[in-house]
Amino acid sequence: MSSLLDEIKVFEPRDASNIVHVTAKCFCSMRKTADPHTLYISIAVDKITDACCSCQAGVAMPGSQTRSRPRDRNNILNRPEFMSLNQPVHRETSGEGRSRRTATSRPSQQDDATARGSRDSSDGAPSGDGVPKDGSRWPEQDCMQLNPSFRGIAINSLLAIDINLSRRLGVCMGARGPGAPLRPMVALLAFSGHALPWLCGTLLCLWRSDSLAGQEVLVNLLLALLLDLMTVAGVQKLVRRRGPWDAPPGFLDRVALDSYSFPAAHASRAVVVSRFLLNHLVLAVPLRILLYLWAFLVGVSRVLLGKHHLSDVGCGFALGFLLFSLVESVWLDSAACQALLAVGSLHWAPLV
Repeated sequence: MSSLLDEIKVFEPRDASNIVHVTAKCFCSMRKTADPHTLYISIAVDKITDACCSCQAGVAMPGSQTRSRPRDRNNILNRPEFMSLNQPVHRETSGEGRSRRTATSRPSQQDDATARGSRDSSDGAPSGDGVPKDGSRWPEQDCMQLNPSFRGIAINSLLAIDINLSRRLGVCMGARGPGAPLRPMVALLAFSGHALPWLCGTLLCLWRSDSLAGQEVLVNLLLALLLDLMTVAGVQKLVRRRGPWDAPPGFLDRVALDSYSFPAAHASRAVVVSRFLLNHLVLAVPLRILLYLWAFLVGVSRVLLGKHHLSDVGCGFALGFLLFSLVESVWLDSAACQALLAVGSLHWAPLV
């Protein structure tokens, strides 16, 4: 019988199971020119735990295993690229991250489909720590999501379109871009929506104002500007979304606490100011149209400079409308404004 076997290899146990693996080439026809069969045997301490042969008869295998071999060979889930789909779902309960295991070497050759199916069925079961012995990953560890939801696909597609369009529209970002000649004018338009000139201008007008009605409007405008500044800065700190080109914020942006992209602070402030002036000033129709156009161009200018995405500007417009509605709902009357001015200027006479 020993003359029929060749290339006998014995592999020592690799774990605590103390199972010895033996492989050999079987020349059952005694013709050296014919392709040999591959014999695979797993031996425990006192018994043979698994045995198979690549020949048609498979006399070394039990009857149940002999019947299961053709089914295992034809099962597409036994292919290496689908091995993670053939494993039971496992979720770790410990706080430690999943450690990646390298696949251990196999004793038999890779081109032997029958022996591979036997090893997959024997080694595919999880080990004591919940990780497959063959190093294959669980389905939730796969990089590709097999069945993404429609909502996830829609959101990712919209974000990709938003980033692509925002980068295409950022023509005035660099000094050598296609919109470089228009960059100074666009930057000036964007600066008109900055918090610094509006806060300083409101304080200056409040200091020079003598009428109670004017002071009432200016105090509420100042509170609206401060509310917009704090709200946008807080949302930006929570979201922490970078701009389309991930450019660092400039000095003026840091002064206005405008360090991130979402939402657009200039767009929100432009809507608050324009709506405030339109509601509390009597303006001609051309001036009202110019005021709407200015608010829109301030938001567009930030996209042209590569500071914000289109979605950032849109959400900034929406946030500006919400903040203006909030200020109108908690409008301070003339007495409250005079009290605030008295506290700010340290004149306590109106409070007596």
